[in-house]
Amino acid sequence: MALIVQKYGGTSVGSTERISHVADKVIAARREGHDLVVVVSAMSGETNRLVALAKSLADPPNPREFDVILATGEQVTIGLLCIALEQKGCPARSYTGAQVRILTDNAYNKARILEIDDQAIRHDLAQGRVVVVAGFQGVDAEGNITTLGRGGSDTTAVALATALKADECQIYTDVDGVYTTDPRIVPRARRLDRLSFEEMLEMASLGSKVLQIRSVEFASKYNVPIRVLSSFEDGPGTLIVPEDSIMEQALISGIAFNKDEAKITVLGVPDRPGIAHQILGVVSSSNIEVDMIIQNIAHDGSSTDFTFTVHRNDFKRAMALVQEKAQELEARQVVGDDRIVKISLVGVGMRSHAGIATQMFQALASEGINIQMISTSEIKISVVVDEKYLELGVRVLHDAFRLEEAA
Repeated sequence: MALIVQKYGGTSVGSTERISHVADKVIAARREGHDLVVVVSAMSGETNRLVALAKSLADPPNPREFDVILATGEQVTIGLLCIALEQKGCPARSYTGAQVRILTDNAYNKARILEIDDQAIRHDLAQGRVVVVAGFQGVDAEGNITTLGRGGSDTTAVALATALKADECQIYTDVDGVYTTDPRIVPRARRLDRLSFEEMLEMASLGSKVLQIRSVEFASKYNVPIRVLSSFEDGPGTLIVPEDSIMEQALISGIAFNKDEAKITVLGVPDRPGIAHQILGVVSSSNIEVDMIIQNIAHDGSSTDFTFTVHRNDFKRAMALVQEKAQELEARQVVGDDRIVKISLVGVGMRSHAGIATQMFQALASEGINIQMISTSEIKISVVVDEKYLELGVRVLHDAFRLEEAA
């Protein structure tokens, strides 16, 4: 017998019929002898509906009241799933984040979990019940309802698995695992049997939408195995574990990409200490996240070019801030491009193999794809290219590294 935490996303519980199907999957796991804690998201589209309601009155809404509204979506789902389970003869009990007492800080709309009181959950499990917990939400020290940000139900599930010392945290979604890349772009993309936490962290941060990055960070910190599974079909899914649990290390595990990139370049900026801080300071102080950064060597000894990327949604605001700062610094010009994408190779095997970057650049060059920026880490190589080359670039790299073949 194992203690398993299962999480079902919005599409998995998108209707009462799908909730009934989830109940069947939970009962099937119970019949195998497992204790089950189930974390659910709001029904698909419900959070967007609640956001629209709040913003129709005030934009932005009061953060505290906004969280009160957003947390109701999951409350509906936990009640419906428990009704479905009880109707099928399976004892169940629902809990909101406040009832469990998932204690968070007081950062409304993006709270972080500090502590979980697992006493009530353990009592119910001992009584033979399935425990159903609302994802995405908690409560601060003063009793205020808080939410964890988009995708926060994944974090709730992993945090509960950590607190309960669960054997596995199963994330059920609308895909049957993590693939070498998006199968919609490369139909031959292969489902991965295993990934390391580090690889999954890179893929999540680089654009893969399968898991929320905070949930992977949590699992990595506490060594909680995560399995990504499909709500709609049976299969082994993808198991995400510590690197030393993987016997055969693939050279490249996958290709991630991000369509939401924009690039800003400050031309002819004075080449002196503190310039990078002055340019990026105005951006970061406005809560705009900077990704890749490149500073060229000064050709004339007095000026250089400085380039960085931001999220496409922040492009216009960042451009305005940087243009104002560039005038103050007497830079020559500021140019921007919000039609770029980032393509990344990820694999722990890079640590022990040379020539990966060369092979990547050669493959892209063979298709006439110009690389605008490059960023590397121990297990990742990212390039920025024109957005029109996204699909071609992913396909050619997938072929070049023969990712459709099992290691």
